[in-house]
Amino acid sequence: MKTLPIPPRQARLAGLFYLIIILCGVGSEVALRGPLIDLGSAERTMQAIGAETMRFRLSILADVVMALADAALAVLLFLMLRQVSAGLALGALVFRLLQSGLIAAGLLNLQAALVVGDAGLALSFISLHAYGYDLGLIFFGVNCLLTAVLIINSGFVPRILGFGIGLSGLVYLTGSILRFAAPEFHGLIAPAYVVPLIAETAFCLWLLVLPGIGRQATAG
Repeated sequence: MKTLPIPPRQARLAGLFYLIIILCGVGSEVALRGPLIDLGSAERTMQAIGAETMRFRLSILADVVMALADAALAVLLFLMLRQVSAGLALGALVFRLLQSGLIAAGLLNLQAALVVGDAGLALSFISLHAYGYDLGLIFFGVNCLLTAVLIINSGFVPRILGFGIGLSGLVYLTGSILRFAAPEFHGLIAPAYVVPLIAETAFCLWLLVLPGIGRQATAG
């Protein structure tokens, strides 16, 4: 295994940002906001949000933190992978930052759902946020494919992580394209999102424990 091209402390920081992204992303959607939303009933959704407004606001804040951590991670991964291919690493950086920007901008729809007085309009804003999120994941899907190529050819990141990130990119692209082109089939791919969860968590954990691996590789 080649020596890591960035300091182990910097790699650990990338892993920490990745962990924040995973926890905030899953927490905001699954634990905080998701249980409040019933896309089949605008009235029940507004009643649930009205009863737990702070919980809904915390979900928005968690997504803001996620977007900030994602931008920071994009820069750190660029620094780590640019020696493999500067052009591909720059492309991955740009696509990941585009995703972060789109997801952050989409949070305005959730804020709008809080301030409008009409339940149907509020649910429409929540639906727009979902579409905006999937639009961002199209750019992230491309980022994953570029990152996968960089990882596989790096020599210092396990190749299996690259294949996992590549499969994640295909899942993101397929799911997001279905959201726009054939929304009636979008639910069919939902189980496949476990692939990105596993792959990205594995990459995150590798970055977090990397300093020890780096020292062993250098010593060897």
